[in-house]
Amino acid sequence: MDEKTKILVCVGAAVAANCVPCFRHYHGKATAAGIDLADVQEAVMLASQVKTGAHAALMGAIESAMGTGAGAGAKTETPSCCGGGSTSTACGS
Repeated sequence: MDEKTKILVCVGAAVAANCVPCFRHYHGKATAAGIDLADVQEAVMLASQVKTGAHAALMGAIESAMGTGAGAGAKTETPSCCGGGSTSTACGS
């Protein structure tokens, strides 16, 4: 894996982990490596989508297990980690 890809993966991981110091560190590395701002922004956006979808899936599973929330007791399709369909759907597709 090339250095640019490694840094962008780390930027995305920092966002998904809600780690501000990690994001600042890897944003600095991205800047120092000359990585385009648009590439950093895309990594941030993708990580945010994964994090948001994963949180929605978690909350749906909790509501289902507890029998609370809209449609309590109804069988519903579990969204993927990206919020885009069933768990069999690959992220980013």
